Amino acid sequence: MKWVLRAPVIVAVCLAAGGAAARTPVVVELFTAQGCVSCESSNLFAAGLADRSGVTLLTFNVDYWDYLGWKDTFALPEFTERQRAYDKRFGLQDVYTPQFVVDGQAQASGDKQPEVEALIRTARHATPAYGPQITPRADGTVAVESSTTRRPADVWLVRFDPHSQSVQVKEGDNRGQTVSGRNVVRQLVNLGVWNGQRRIFHLPVAPEEGLTTLVLIQSQNGGHILEALKIKG
Repeated sequence: MKWVLRAPVIVAVCLAAGGAAARTPVVVELFTAQGCVSCESSNLFAAGLADRSGVTLLTFNVDYWDYLGWKDTFALPEFTERQRAYDKRFGLQDVYTPQFVVDGQAQASGDKQPEVEALIRTARHATPAYGPQITPRADGTVAVESSTTRRPADVWLVRFDPHSQSVQVKEGDNRGQTVSGRNVVRQLVNLGVWNGQRRIFHLPVAPEEGLTTLVLIQSQNGGHILEALKIKG
């Protein structure tokens, strides 16, 4: 299904709290919707990526298919805006679902899974773009340390449910169907801008229990993920 939006996937360095930097995983973002009739195969494909070593999957449900009669239970306007930012950067004329973005560097349609796999392989072999260190603090904040990288970057908080989700759609084109999702994003917050100097960022309260948290440092306007901290719980 096509419309007007953007697509993203990103590579992030996941750090264990207090530990050394690990090899940057390939962060794959899927833009999907419960009202999208062509998305379920991509949702299932993405679920497999969630269990794959070296890959971090983020599933963003967008709201622009709600007009078909079913209001997506996981969609938020900020997810749609994130896809639009990617779409503008990639020079795409239309936004669409299902769409994968890998490493914040490349995108592919969800119905072209071999192409998505190729993008993941390319990202795995790319030279890691290590950004400033992210340090978790006992007071519920994170410190983004100083770095030789001076170009401004956005600091994002992403919280997702690591469990499988199933929703029965009662209206719209998918009426009567059960749609699935994995690593469904439940919260996305821009914490502010990092300008190369050490800054402390306060993390907002999670909207629900059991979510996994990612703190991402990303080049502005839907750019490359420079660094990320993954926090379980």
